[in-house]
Amino acid sequence: MQDTNQKTSQLMEQILYEVKRIVVGQDKFLERVLVAILAQGHLLVEGVPGLAKTLTVKTLANTVTGDFKRIQFTPDLVPADLIGTRIYNQKTGEFSTSLGPVFTNMLLADEINRAPAKVQSALLEVMQERQVTIAGVTHKVPSPFLVMATQNPIETEGTYPLPEAQVDRFMMKVLVDYPTDEEEFVIVQRVTGPAVAVSAVATTEQLAVLQAECRKVYVDPSLVQYAVKLVSATRYPDKHGMKELAR
Repeated sequence: MQDTNQKTSQLMEQILYEVKRIVVGQDKFLERVLVAILAQGHLLVEGVPGLAKTLTVKTLANTVTGDFKRIQFTPDLVPADLIGTRIYNQKTGEFSTSLGPVFTNMLLADEINRAPAKVQSALLEVMQERQVTIAGVTHKVPSPFLVMATQNPIETEGTYPLPEAQVDRFMMKVLVDYPTDEEEFVIVQRVTGPAVAVSAVATTEQLAVLQAECRKVYVDPSLVQYAVKLVSATRYPDKHGMKELAR
């Protein structure tokens, strides 16, 4: 068990090292991204434009071998652009299935709240069940499968609020803030200097093994009970002395 933990730690350090060759700062953000990956959860990243949200997610995806696809969400997208559709072949007189970009290991849903709720909801099934149903036929997505979505604050012009069912599919939401003056100085130096290439240091098979090991970690029942109480407090804040938060 100790050897496994050491290997896991070393692999995570290698991934972080590669990402930090490109991304400056944002340590808490990067830690939470790795937690989401190991826990097989999806991640929602929020921040104003220009904070390297997309760059961070894309760079992290490049450190793992396997398929990586990006969808730029826009107001004119339709659900078929995400999950795929049935196409009629006039020559053969038959229908064939064209699978969409969700059939990948790591999916970057860039600026997800730029598209209307109908398009956002097209991700519900694949995020929860890791499968897509097209014309009554179910298609499994590759494993491991992770959705990392970025969004701009809802106050930003041209954005749509995410449906509650969609928000519930994400394990965690990370808020990205502006870098410090020192970090911004380093950013300018890197942007104006030679381009740096990121190396893939982990395979999808290694990632799947790490995810399986995480499920073996012992969690004391008292800690689970505390987590349940926290969730309950968010649902019924007035019962826990937080009447100002009650709807």
